[in-house]
Amino acid sequence: MTTSWSLVRVLRNRSAALYLAGVVVSAFGTSSLWLASGVWVKDLTGSDGLAALSVLALWAPTPAGPALGALADRMRRKPLLVASNLCLAALLLTLLTVDSPGRLWLLFAVLFLYGAIGVVHDAAESALVAAAVAADLLGDFNGLRTTLTEGMKLVAPLTGAGLYALHGGPAVACLDAVTFVLAAGLYALPRVREERPARAGDGRRRRTAQGVRHLWGHPVLRPLVAAGGTAMLLAALAGSTVYAVVDRLGHSPAYAGVLYAFQGAGSVAAGLVSGPALRRMGARRFAAAGIALTGIAVAARAVPSDPVPLAAGVVSGLGLPCVLVAAFTAVQRETPGPLLGRVTATAGTLVFAPNVLGLGAGAGLVELAGVGLLLPLYGAALLATAAALAHRPDSASRTADRSSSDASPA
Repeated sequence: MTTSWSLVRVLRNRSAALYLAGVVVSAFGTSSLWLASGVWVKDLTGSDGLAALSVLALWAPTPAGPALGALADRMRRKPLLVASNLCLAALLLTLLTVDSPGRLWLLFAVLFLYGAIGVVHDAAESALVAAAVAADLLGDFNGLRTTLTEGMKLVAPLTGAGLYALHGGPAVACLDAVTFVLAAGLYALPRVREERPARAGDGRRRRTAQGVRHLWGHPVLRPLVAAGGTAMLLAALAGSTVYAVVDRLGHSPAYAGVLYAFQGAGSVAAGLVSGPALRRMGARRFAAAGIALTGIAVAARAVPSDPVPLAAGVVSGLGLPCVLVAAFTAVQRETPGPLLGRVTATAGTLVFAPNVLGLGAGAGLVELAGVGLLLPLYGAALLATAAALAHRPDSASRTADRSSSDASPA
Protein backbone atom coordinates (compact mmCIF):
# COMPACT_ATOMS: atom_id res chain seq x y z
CA MET A 1 0.00 0.00 0.00
CA THR A 2 2.86 2.35 0.84
CA THR A 3 4.53 1.53 -2.47
CA SER A 4 1.34 2.24 -4.44
CA TRP A 5 0.72 5.54 -2.66
CA SER A 6 4.29 6.69 -3.20
CA LEU A 7 4.13 5.88 -6.90
CA VAL A 8 0.82 7.71 -7.18
CA ARG A 9 2.41 10.77 -5.57
CA VAL A 10 5.27 10.64 -8.06
CA LEU A 11 2.97 10.30 -11.06
CA ARG A 12 0.67 13.08 -9.83
CA ASN A 13 3.63 15.41 -10.07
CA ARG A 14 3.25 16.72 -13.64
CA SER A 15 6.95 17.40 -14.13
CA ALA A 16 7.98 13.99 -12.80
CA ALA A 17 5.44 12.23 -15.02
CA LEU A 18 6.70 14.11 -18.09
CA TYR A 19 10.32 13.28 -17.29
CA LEU A 20 9.41 9.60 -16.91
CA ALA A 21 7.59 9.68 -20.24
CA GLY A 22 10.70 11.14 -21.85
CA VAL A 23 12.80 8.41 -20.25
CA VAL A 24 10.53 5.68 -21.62
CA VAL A 25 10.56 7.06 -25.17
CA SER A 26 14.32 7.64 -25.38
CA ALA A 27 15.15 4.34 -23.60
CA PHE A 28 13.10 2.47 -26.19
CA GLY A 29 15.13 3.97 -29.02
CA THR A 30 18.47 3.52 -27.25
CA SER A 31 17.82 -0.13 -26.42
CA SER A 32 16.74 -0.79 -30.02
CA LEU A 33 19.95 0.70 -31.41
CA TRP A 34 22.18 -0.97 -28.81
CA LEU A 35 21.57 -4.44 -30.22
CA ALA A 36 21.16 -3.42 -33.86
CA SER A 37 24.48 -1.55 -34.01
CA GLY A 38 26.47 -4.68 -33.19
CA VAL A 39 24.53 -6.75 -35.72
CA TRP A 40 25.03 -3.97 -38.28
CA VAL A 41 28.82 -4.02 -37.82
CA LYS A 42 28.89 -7.82 -37.87
CA ASP A 43 26.95 -7.94 -41.15
CA LEU A 44 29.20 -5.38 -42.85
CA THR A 45 32.54 -6.80 -41.67
CA GLY A 46 31.99 -10.35 -40.39
CA SER A 47 34.10 -9.40 -37.36
CA ASP A 48 33.00 -10.28 -33.82
CA GLY A 49 35.67 -7.95 -32.42
CA LEU A 50 34.44 -4.92 -34.34
CA ALA A 51 30.85 -5.76 -33.38
CA ALA A 52 31.88 -5.73 -29.71
CA LEU A 53 33.58 -2.36 -30.23
CA SER A 54 30.21 -0.82 -31.09
CA VAL A 55 29.13 -1.31 -27.48
CA LEU A 56 32.48 -0.05 -26.21
CA ALA A 57 32.09 3.12 -28.29
CA LEU A 58 28.91 3.96 -26.37
CA TRP A 59 30.68 3.49 -23.01
CA ALA A 60 33.99 5.12 -24.00
CA PRO A 61 33.07 8.70 -22.92
CA THR A 62 32.18 7.55 -19.38
CA PRO A 63 35.62 8.34 -17.87
CA ALA A 64 35.18 11.98 -18.99
CA GLY A 65 32.07 12.27 -16.81
CA PRO A 66 33.43 14.92 -14.38
CA ALA A 67 34.27 17.31 -17.22
CA LEU A 68 31.13 16.56 -19.23
CA GLY A 69 28.92 16.92 -16.16
CA ALA A 70 30.32 20.40 -15.55
CA LEU A 71 28.57 21.48 -18.77
CA ALA A 72 25.24 20.71 -17.10
CA ASP A 73 26.12 23.20 -14.36
CA ARG A 74 27.21 25.92 -16.78
CA MET A 75 23.89 26.46 -18.54
CA ARG A 76 20.17 26.16 -17.96
CA ARG A 77 19.36 22.49 -17.77
CA LYS A 78 15.91 22.35 -19.36
CA PRO A 79 17.06 23.90 -22.68
CA LEU A 80 20.13 21.68 -22.48
CA LEU A 81 17.96 18.55 -22.23
CA VAL A 82 15.87 19.61 -25.21
CA ALA A 83 18.92 20.55 -27.29
CA SER A 84 20.78 17.31 -26.48
CA ASN A 85 17.85 15.18 -27.62
CA LEU A 86 17.49 17.13 -30.86
CA CYS A 87 21.24 16.92 -31.45
CA LEU A 88 21.15 13.14 -31.04
CA ALA A 89 18.25 12.91 -33.48
CA ALA A 90 20.24 14.86 -36.08
CA LEU A 91 23.36 12.74 -35.52
CA LEU A 92 21.44 9.51 -36.00
CA LEU A 93 20.14 10.62 -39.38
CA THR A 94 23.73 10.69 -40.68
CA LEU A 95 23.76 6.89 -40.30
CA LEU A 96 21.48 6.61 -43.32
CA THR A 97 24.66 6.75 -45.40
CA VAL A 98 26.38 3.79 -43.70
CA ASP A 99 26.11 1.05 -46.31
CA SER A 100 29.64 -0.36 -46.58
CA PRO A 101 32.61 -1.23 -44.35
CA GLY A 102 34.35 1.93 -45.53
CA ARG A 103 31.72 4.09 -43.84
CA LEU A 104 31.73 2.29 -40.50
CA TRP A 105 33.91 5.04 -39.06
CA LEU A 106 30.79 7.22 -39.14
CA LEU A 107 28.80 4.68 -37.11
CA PHE A 108 31.52 4.48 -34.47
CA ALA A 109 31.84 8.29 -34.36
CA VAL A 110 28.10 8.70 -33.88
CA LEU A 111 28.04 6.04 -31.15
CA PHE A 112 30.89 7.80 -29.35
CA LEU A 113 29.11 11.18 -29.52
CA TYR A 114 25.89 9.41 -28.49
CA GLY A 115 27.61 8.25 -25.31
CA ALA A 116 29.18 11.67 -24.59
CA ILE A 117 25.93 13.58 -25.05
CA GLY A 118 24.21 10.94 -22.94
CA VAL A 119 26.51 11.71 -19.99
CA VAL A 120 25.63 15.43 -20.19
CA HIS A 121 21.95 14.59 -20.65
CA ASP A 122 21.81 12.33 -17.58
CA ALA A 123 23.57 14.94 -15.43
CA ALA A 124 21.13 17.68 -16.47
CA GLU A 125 18.14 15.38 -15.97
CA SER A 126 19.27 14.38 -12.49
CA ALA A 127 19.56 18.03 -11.45
CA LEU A 128 16.14 18.94 -12.83
CA VAL A 129 14.49 15.94 -11.19
CA ALA A 130 16.00 16.92 -7.84
CA ALA A 131 14.37 20.35 -8.25
CA ALA A 132 11.00 18.98 -9.36
CA VAL A 133 10.47 16.00 -7.02
CA ALA A 134 10.15 16.11 -3.24
CA ALA A 135 13.22 14.75 -1.43
CA ASP A 136 11.28 11.91 0.22
CA LEU A 137 10.08 10.72 -3.22
CA LEU A 138 13.40 10.78 -5.06
CA GLY A 139 13.98 7.11 -4.27
CA ASP A 140 10.53 6.25 -5.64
CA PHE A 141 11.19 8.28 -8.79
CA ASN A 142 14.58 6.66 -9.37
CA GLY A 143 13.15 3.22 -8.70
CA LEU A 144 10.30 3.80 -11.13
CA ARG A 145 12.81 5.10 -13.67
CA THR A 146 14.74 1.84 -13.27
CA THR A 147 11.58 -0.20 -13.76
CA LEU A 148 10.71 1.65 -16.97
CA THR A 149 14.20 1.55 -18.50
CA GLU A 150 14.63 -2.13 -17.66
CA GLY A 151 11.16 -2.81 -19.07
CA MET A 152 12.25 -1.20 -22.32
CA LYS A 153 15.28 -3.49 -22.41
CA LEU A 154 12.91 -6.45 -22.44
CA VAL A 155 10.92 -5.14 -25.41
CA ALA A 156 13.02 -2.73 -27.46
CA PRO A 157 15.95 -5.00 -28.50
CA LEU A 158 13.50 -7.44 -30.07
CA THR A 159 11.83 -4.56 -31.89
CA GLY A 160 15.18 -3.26 -33.08
CA ALA A 161 16.28 -6.71 -34.23
CA GLY A 162 13.01 -7.25 -36.11
CA LEU A 163 13.19 -3.84 -37.77
CA TYR A 164 16.83 -4.46 -38.69
CA ALA A 165 15.96 -7.82 -40.25
CA LEU A 166 13.25 -6.20 -42.37
CA HIS A 167 14.81 -2.89 -43.38
CA GLY A 168 18.42 -2.77 -42.16
CA GLY A 169 20.39 -0.52 -39.81
CA PRO A 170 19.26 2.86 -41.25
CA ALA A 171 15.66 2.03 -40.32
CA VAL A 172 16.67 1.44 -36.68
CA ALA A 173 18.62 4.71 -36.68
CA CYS A 174 15.49 6.52 -37.95
CA LEU A 175 13.40 4.93 -35.20
CA ASP A 176 15.88 6.09 -32.57
CA ALA A 177 15.94 9.60 -34.07
CA VAL A 178 12.14 9.81 -33.88
CA THR A 179 12.20 8.77 -30.20
CA PHE A 180 14.67 11.57 -29.41
CA VAL A 181 12.49 14.16 -31.14
CA LEU A 182 9.52 12.97 -29.09
CA ALA A 183 11.61 13.01 -25.91
CA ALA A 184 12.74 16.57 -26.65
CA GLY A 185 9.10 17.63 -26.83
CA LEU A 186 8.32 15.95 -23.51
CA TYR A 187 11.33 17.50 -21.77
CA ALA A 188 10.24 20.94 -22.97
CA LEU A 189 6.88 20.72 -21.14
CA PRO A 190 7.72 20.54 -17.38
CA ARG A 191 7.63 23.79 -15.43
CA VAL A 192 10.61 23.74 -13.08
CA ARG A 193 12.26 26.67 -11.35
CA GLU A 194 15.96 26.36 -12.15
CA GLU A 195 18.78 27.83 -10.12
CA ARG A 196 20.92 30.35 -11.95
CA PRO A 197 23.94 28.63 -13.58
CA ALA A 198 27.33 29.19 -12.01
CA ARG A 199 29.20 32.29 -13.12
CA ALA A 200 32.02 31.93 -15.59
CA GLY A 201 34.70 33.13 -13.17
CA ASP A 202 36.26 29.77 -12.30
CA GLY A 203 38.48 27.84 -14.67
CA ARG A 204 37.27 24.60 -16.21
CA ARG A 205 39.62 22.42 -14.15
CA ARG A 206 38.56 24.08 -10.92
CA ARG A 207 34.87 23.61 -11.72
CA THR A 208 35.44 19.93 -12.48
CA ALA A 209 37.54 19.45 -9.33
CA GLN A 210 34.77 20.93 -7.17
CA GLY A 211 32.49 18.05 -8.11
CA VAL A 212 35.17 15.45 -7.44
CA ARG A 213 36.07 17.00 -4.06
CA HIS A 214 32.45 17.18 -2.96
CA LEU A 215 31.80 13.55 -3.85
CA TRP A 216 34.99 12.04 -2.46
CA GLY A 217 35.00 14.16 0.68
CA HIS A 218 31.38 13.39 1.60
CA PRO A 219 30.92 10.72 4.32
CA VAL A 220 27.66 9.48 2.78
CA LEU A 221 28.43 9.59 -0.93
CA ARG A 222 31.98 8.23 -0.97
CA PRO A 223 31.23 4.75 0.45
CA LEU A 224 28.05 4.37 -1.60
CA VAL A 225 29.72 5.31 -4.87
CA ALA A 226 32.82 3.23 -4.11
CA ALA A 227 30.65 0.20 -3.32
CA GLY A 228 28.62 0.81 -6.48
CA GLY A 229 31.75 0.87 -8.64
CA THR A 230 33.10 -2.28 -7.02
CA ALA A 231 29.76 -4.07 -7.47
CA MET A 232 29.56 -3.05 -11.13
CA LEU A 233 33.12 -4.28 -11.75
CA LEU A 234 32.40 -7.67 -10.20
CA ALA A 235 29.02 -7.93 -11.92
CA ALA A 236 30.69 -7.20 -15.27
CA LEU A 237 33.34 -9.85 -14.60
CA ALA A 238 30.53 -12.30 -13.86
CA GLY A 239 28.53 -11.12 -16.88
CA SER A 240 31.40 -11.99 -19.21
CA THR A 241 30.88 -15.66 -18.31
CA VAL A 242 27.34 -15.79 -19.66
CA TYR A 243 28.17 -17.75 -22.81
CA ALA A 244 30.33 -20.17 -20.84
CA VAL A 245 27.40 -20.71 -18.46
CA VAL A 246 25.08 -21.32 -21.41
CA ASP A 247 27.53 -23.78 -22.95
CA ARG A 248 27.85 -25.61 -19.62
CA LEU A 249 24.06 -25.96 -19.54
CA GLY A 250 24.15 -27.53 -23.01
CA HIS A 251 22.24 -24.78 -24.87
CA SER A 252 22.99 -22.72 -27.96
CA PRO A 253 24.36 -19.15 -27.50
CA ALA A 254 20.87 -17.73 -28.16
CA TYR A 255 19.84 -19.08 -24.73
CA ALA A 256 21.74 -16.13 -23.22
CA GLY A 257 18.74 -14.02 -24.20
CA VAL A 258 16.57 -16.10 -21.86
CA LEU A 259 18.98 -15.46 -18.96
CA TYR A 260 18.98 -11.72 -19.71
CA ALA A 261 15.17 -11.71 -19.81
CA PHE A 262 14.95 -13.25 -16.32
CA GLN A 263 17.48 -10.71 -15.04
CA GLY A 264 15.47 -7.89 -16.59
CA ALA A 265 12.32 -9.13 -14.89
CA GLY A 266 14.11 -8.92 -11.54
CA SER A 267 15.24 -5.35 -12.28
CA VAL A 268 11.69 -4.31 -13.12
CA ALA A 269 10.54 -5.63 -9.74
CA ALA A 270 13.45 -3.91 -7.96
CA GLY A 271 12.43 -0.52 -9.27
CA LEU A 272 8.91 -0.86 -7.88
CA VAL A 273 10.05 -1.55 -4.31
CA SER A 274 13.11 0.71 -4.20
CA GLY A 275 11.45 3.82 -2.78
CA PRO A 276 9.80 2.25 0.29
CA ALA A 277 12.79 -0.05 0.91
CA LEU A 278 15.19 2.91 0.75
CA ARG A 279 13.12 4.83 3.31
CA ARG A 280 12.84 1.83 5.63
CA MET A 281 16.43 0.57 5.45
CA GLY A 282 18.46 3.70 4.70
CA ALA A 283 20.84 4.08 1.75
CA ARG A 284 23.76 2.14 3.22
CA ARG A 285 21.84 -0.97 4.30
CA PHE A 286 19.68 -0.95 1.17
CA ALA A 287 22.73 -0.86 -1.08
CA ALA A 288 24.52 -3.53 0.98
CA ALA A 289 21.49 -5.83 0.78
CA GLY A 290 21.37 -5.43 -2.98
CA ILE A 291 25.08 -6.23 -3.38
CA ALA A 292 24.68 -9.29 -1.15
CA LEU A 293 21.78 -10.56 -3.26
CA THR A 294 23.89 -10.07 -6.38
CA GLY A 295 26.77 -12.01 -4.80
CA ILE A 296 24.53 -14.95 -3.94
CA ALA A 297 23.08 -14.94 -7.45
CA VAL A 298 26.50 -14.79 -9.13
CA ALA A 299 27.80 -17.76 -7.12
CA ALA A 300 24.62 -19.73 -7.83
CA ARG A 301 25.13 -19.43 -11.61
CA ALA A 302 27.94 -21.96 -11.27
CA VAL A 303 25.37 -24.70 -10.60
CA PRO A 304 24.93 -26.61 -13.90
CA SER A 305 21.16 -27.00 -13.70
CA ASP A 306 18.74 -24.86 -15.74
CA PRO A 307 16.41 -23.69 -12.94
CA VAL A 308 19.27 -22.38 -10.78
CA PRO A 309 20.82 -19.89 -13.27
CA LEU A 310 17.33 -18.73 -14.24
CA ALA A 311 16.43 -18.05 -10.60
CA ALA A 312 19.85 -16.47 -10.10
CA GLY A 313 19.11 -14.11 -12.99
CA VAL A 314 15.98 -12.85 -11.23
CA VAL A 315 17.83 -12.41 -7.94
CA SER A 316 20.72 -10.62 -9.64
CA GLY A 317 18.31 -8.33 -11.46
CA LEU A 318 16.61 -7.60 -8.16
CA GLY A 319 19.85 -6.89 -6.30
CA LEU A 320 22.11 -4.85 -8.55
CA PRO A 321 19.76 -1.87 -9.11
CA CYS A 322 19.55 -1.36 -5.33
CA VAL A 323 23.06 0.07 -5.02
CA LEU A 324 22.53 2.27 -8.09
CA VAL A 325 19.25 3.71 -6.82
CA ALA A 326 20.74 4.23 -3.35
CA ALA A 327 23.89 5.94 -4.63
CA PHE A 328 22.30 8.28 -7.17
CA THR A 329 19.39 9.19 -4.90
CA ALA A 330 21.93 10.11 -2.20
CA VAL A 331 23.81 12.24 -4.76
CA GLN A 332 20.61 14.16 -5.51
CA ARG A 333 19.83 14.67 -1.83
CA GLU A 334 23.30 15.49 -0.58
CA THR A 335 24.56 17.79 -3.34
CA PRO A 336 23.83 21.53 -3.72
CA GLY A 337 21.97 22.36 -6.93
CA PRO A 338 24.81 24.33 -8.61
CA LEU A 339 27.13 21.30 -8.24
CA LEU A 340 24.65 18.56 -9.03
CA GLY A 341 25.42 18.14 -12.72
CA ARG A 342 29.14 17.52 -12.30
CA VAL A 343 28.72 15.44 -9.13
CA THR A 344 26.14 13.20 -10.84
CA ALA A 345 28.43 12.72 -13.84
CA THR A 346 31.44 12.06 -11.59
CA ALA A 347 29.45 9.44 -9.69
CA GLY A 348 28.45 7.94 -13.04
CA THR A 349 32.09 7.68 -14.05
CA LEU A 350 33.12 6.02 -10.78
CA VAL A 351 30.20 3.59 -10.87
CA PHE A 352 30.03 2.69 -14.56
CA ALA A 353 33.62 2.96 -15.83
CA PRO A 354 34.56 -0.23 -13.91
CA ASN A 355 31.84 -1.96 -15.93
CA VAL A 356 33.91 -1.43 -19.09
CA LEU A 357 37.07 -2.73 -17.40
CA GLY A 358 35.21 -5.75 -16.06
CA LEU A 359 33.82 -6.73 -19.45
CA GLY A 360 37.29 -6.64 -20.99
CA ALA A 361 39.13 -8.39 -18.14
CA GLY A 362 36.39 -10.95 -17.67
CA ALA A 363 36.60 -12.09 -21.29
CA GLY A 364 40.26 -12.96 -20.73
CA LEU A 365 39.78 -14.59 -17.34
CA VAL A 366 37.02 -16.91 -18.53
CA GLU A 367 39.48 -18.33 -21.07
CA LEU A 368 41.95 -19.12 -18.28
CA ALA A 369 39.63 -20.58 -15.64
CA GLY A 370 36.23 -22.25 -15.68
CA VAL A 371 33.00 -20.71 -14.40
CA GLY A 372 32.94 -23.31 -11.64
CA LEU A 373 35.88 -21.45 -10.07
CA LEU A 374 35.34 -17.87 -11.22
CA LEU A 375 31.68 -17.39 -10.33
CA PRO A 376 32.03 -18.45 -6.66
CA LEU A 377 35.07 -16.15 -6.37
CA TYR A 378 33.14 -13.20 -7.84
CA GLY A 379 30.20 -14.00 -5.58
CA ALA A 380 32.42 -14.08 -2.50
CA ALA A 381 33.98 -10.73 -3.46
CA LEU A 382 30.50 -9.20 -3.80
CA LEU A 383 29.50 -10.52 -0.37
CA ALA A 384 32.68 -9.03 1.09
CA THR A 385 31.84 -5.68 -0.52
CA ALA A 386 28.35 -5.81 0.97
CA ALA A 387 29.73 -6.64 4.41
CA ALA A 388 32.22 -3.76 4.26
CA LEU A 389 29.48 -1.29 3.33
CA ALA A 390 27.08 -2.61 5.96
CA HIS A 391 29.71 -2.17 8.70
CA ARG A 392 30.68 1.42 7.97
CA PRO A 393 31.61 3.48 11.08
CA ASP A 394 28.60 4.69 13.04
CA SER A 395 29.10 8.40 12.27
CA ALA A 396 28.89 7.90 8.52
CA SER A 397 26.13 5.34 8.90
CA ARG A 398 23.87 7.63 10.92
CA THR A 399 24.31 10.42 8.39
CA ALA A 400 23.56 8.11 5.47
CA ASP A 401 20.51 6.57 7.06
CA ARG A 402 19.14 9.93 8.20
CA SER A 403 19.51 11.41 4.71
CA SER A 404 17.74 8.43 3.12
CA SER A 405 14.96 7.97 5.66
CA ASP A 406 12.95 11.17 5.28
CA ALA A 407 9.46 11.19 6.69
CA SER A 408 7.11 8.91 4.79
CA PRO A 409 3.99 10.43 3.21
CA ALA A 410 0.96 10.56 5.37
